Amino acid sequence: MWAPRCQSVDLVLEGRPPLAMSRGDEGIFEMTVPRVGAGARYQYRLDGERHCPDPTSRWQPDGVHGPSAVVDPTAFAWTDAGFRGHALADLVFYELHVGAFTPAGSFEAVIGHLESLADLGVTAIEIMPVAEFPGSRNWGYDGVHLFAPQSTYGGPRGLRRLVDACHSRNLSVILDVVYNHLGPEGNYLAEFGPFFTDRYKTPWGEAVNFDGADAAGVRRHFVENARAWVREFHVDGLRLDAIHSIFDTSPVHILTEVADAAREEARRLGRSIHIIAESHDNDRRIVLPSADGGLGLDAVWSDDFHHAVHVALTGERGGYYADFTDPALLPRAVAEGFAFQGQSSEYFGGPRGTPSADLPGEHFVIFVQNHDQVGNRAQSDRLWSIVRFEALKVAAALMFAAPGLPLLFMGEEYGETAPFQYFTSFLDRNLAEAVRRGRTLEFAKFAWQGQVVDPGDPATFVRSRL
Repeated sequence: MWAPRCQSVDLVLEGRPPLAMSRGDEGIFEMTVPRVGAGARYQYRLDGERHCPDPTSRWQPDGVHGPSAVVDPTAFAWTDAGFRGHALADLVFYELHVGAFTPAGSFEAVIGHLESLADLGVTAIEIMPVAEFPGSRNWGYDGVHLFAPQSTYGGPRGLRRLVDACHSRNLSVILDVVYNHLGPEGNYLAEFGPFFTDRYKTPWGEAVNFDGADAAGVRRHFVENARAWVREFHVDGLRLDAIHSIFDTSPVHILTEVADAAREEARRLGRSIHIIAESHDNDRRIVLPSADGGLGLDAVWSDDFHHAVHVALTGERGGYYADFTDPALLPRAVAEGFAFQGQSSEYFGGPRGTPSADLPGEHFVIFVQNHDQVGNRAQSDRLWSIVRFEALKVAAALMFAAPGLPLLFMGEEYGETAPFQYFTSFLDRNLAEAVRRGRTLEFAKFAWQGQVVDPGDPATFVRSRL
């Protein structure tokens, strides 16, 4: 375990006295303890005082603040040896939130719907982040235990069962991961090492320290996380959240290193894997090979496609929609992935984007709705609630006929009208109130009508379930 900020670390196994770990080079602590079985609870005691969960915990059965539990990753009996994944061009995504997709809100409960998704023509389910977050209700972008699937969803065994079931139905699994920040509650990484830096700022506070003089262990932590999702959970791809808030001036960008590591693990399993980015920069280098100066990722979300379609359907002009009043932007987004390819953006306050006309369509993930574009509205209303059915049919036809890779958001296939609202269950009441106020201020620029819902109210989550 990497803990350069600690002079001493003790392993505290439940029911046993603390055991002093050996400190090696670069602040790596280690020890071998015999006869510790799966399920055993443990914590680390730092410098004889502070008790913290394992920063690479595979299971947090009692939540973000509780002890970690030992997991044997070899114990699960996989049945997917014959599954090889899908070619990038064959991906049709279905984005879902495990907690809101079914009344049970678990990995196991998703399995019963896989046949209908496969019959629909979906080839990949894209799961919103599942790294352990505080409480039981959250979009997942406040995860703090990056290696541990959410305990209230069914933990590591539940996720393995879901992935195995997907593969048995010829469905790939893309997992949304968050490498630009960690959530504010239950985040113990700074106790162990220099994981964060004030050299850069993100919308969520300090950035992850990927390029400081002391960043080698930080980089290793995130690279190993990508490897673990592929090796231990057999996922077929990673969706990297908001990479415009990942800062790295190193000779090899951290995202290139992540992608290379994930592909290496996939090759060992004999299958393909796809690394997909979310970015508002419209930067072609994201999908260019690293040998050509790019990051070497496979595809990038095209918000431009969504925004151009949304403005055409609704006539909205607030916030970033103000940039999409020119009707010429829609056909450009359809044909070329990016609508903004260096033109001036009113919303971003300057030139935005790079040329993309020469890039194959499979480098762009396109959508008419997704979790962000529904949930990050004041009332989180879906298009079914604000435009006519005939208009939605045209939008769907445009998405499936365009060169890009289509993505459906859960419920979109049958016209779900329930909102998908932003929900949390922070245990810290002051934090919950700060989030509520922040959402209200954020939406002021869009001039949407109605009161912004309280993310911490349990009813907000209940309204968001399918």
